[in-house]
Amino acid sequence: MNGDALPPAVLQRKAVVYVRQSTQAQVEHNTESRRRQYELVEVARRRGFRTIDVIDDDLGRSASGMVARPGFEKLVAALCAGEIGAVLCFDASRLARNGRDWHHLLELCGLVEARVIDLDGVYDPCRPNDRLLLGMKGSISEFELGVIRARMVDAARAKARRGELRISVPIGYVWHRDMGLGFDSDIRLQKVIRLVFERFRQLGSARQAQAIAERATFLLNGLAEQDPEAISWARARLEAAG
Repeated sequence: MNGDALPPAVLQRKAVVYVRQSTQAQVEHNTESRRRQYELVEVARRRGFRTIDVIDDDLGRSASGMVARPGFEKLVAALCAGEIGAVLCFDASRLARNGRDWHHLLELCGLVEARVIDLDGVYDPCRPNDRLLLGMKGSISEFELGVIRARMVDAARAKARRGELRISVPIGYVWHRDMGLGFDSDIRLQKVIRLVFERFRQLGSARQAQAIAERATFLLNGLAEQDPEAISWARARLEAAG
């Protein structure tokens, strides 16, 4: 790990603060985490950078490698262009939760001699010791994600064994505490659902059942954004009927 001093060639380029939270729920409720990530702008300024950009396009996006991250792609593009002198992150898990993205980022930082800065200090990926420490941080971040996933799966299985697991159900159905899965209390929805199943039994085709529902302007899709309990009626789609 290097000391606090950064070479002038690095300071002449810009610093990029990468801000990320994994889910929309975290964005809405974990405001302190987001605030602390934005405070890295002041850290970059104290380090001597005059040009500082914030990339927060990935708020609400996982870093597991399973979803697209436009902010991370923007960061990689700027590194390839040689524009970045340092990447600042709250911790390694903000940048990546998978080894592929993490080590790709370190390779690029090493090629352009950019630094990685977190709350613990400044790292130069060109130095073997710093690279080793950064690699360990990335591996720990990836391992943590695996542990979290395993715990979630175990918890879901335990609930399923007790008969308490609740998953999303199609519109028109609700979970009852005592009865389990049942119809929504809305009589209109019950009539539409029963009619679709009746037509499907008669015709043997979801597409034909949907066509009949569409001609009769029966509506099967959507929930109103303002009131999650209210049905937003719309023309039936095949996937809704199927």
